[in-house]
Amino acid sequence: MIDHARDLVSVREATERLLTAAAKLDNASMTEPSRLPGWSRGHVLAHLARNADALVNVLEGRPMYPSATARDADIDRDAPRSLDVQLTDVRESAARFQETGATPADWSRTVELRNGVTDTAARVPFRRWVEVELHHVDLGIGYELEDLPAEFVEREIDFLAERFTGHPDVPSTRLTDGTRAWSTGRRAGAPEVTVQGSAPEMLGWLAGRRDGAGLTATGGTLPSLPPL
Repeated sequence: MIDHARDLVSVREATERLLTAAAKLDNASMTEPSRLPGWSRGHVLAHLARNADALVNVLEGRPMYPSATARDADIDRDAPRSLDVQLTDVRESAARFQETGATPADWSRTVELRNGVTDTAARVPFRRWVEVELHHVDLGIGYELEDLPAEFVEREIDFLAERFTGHPDVPSTRLTDGTRAWSTGRRAGAPEVTVQGSAPEMLGWLAGRRDGAGLTATGGTLPSLPPL
């Protein structure tokens, strides 16, 4: 059962961790490369702010973004801003998201995100939690996948394994960190490949943040995953 109210608390806590860490940077740091190809740290913070507003749109029944072009243009527009402006924008947009999340609503309703993707409203706070945690890592300022909350790591592996389930280009795969197991890829009677490693390494590979070098594949080679 998804507890959207509890997830909103986790989003708020994750946002505070990110803001506290980013406040130690300076203006020059905003122009330096993040871990995301082609994006500076300023791009990452600008995206986080605009994503919060986009998810407010989703919860209020509007299109998430006017268009893919407009989304990218807004991020490029906001990326060069100074650190204090970036942090204020992330904080204020996060507050707008929390305010919308606190409004009484039917959380079982279906909402539409980007590219025709639909989900229940109740899962939107978790999706925001994903954005904040992974992009904190993407900033490359000392917060690593191993620092992520254990509950978040397990739930995001659940989410991504589900996302790739049934994908024709991913072999039937069993994932395990030694204590828990997941299945993903093409549906089959038995897995074609078993992938084992620590939960943070598993998450990094599934989320496109690591190449899987820290994982072990048996029964075949480590599958190539499609982009998220």
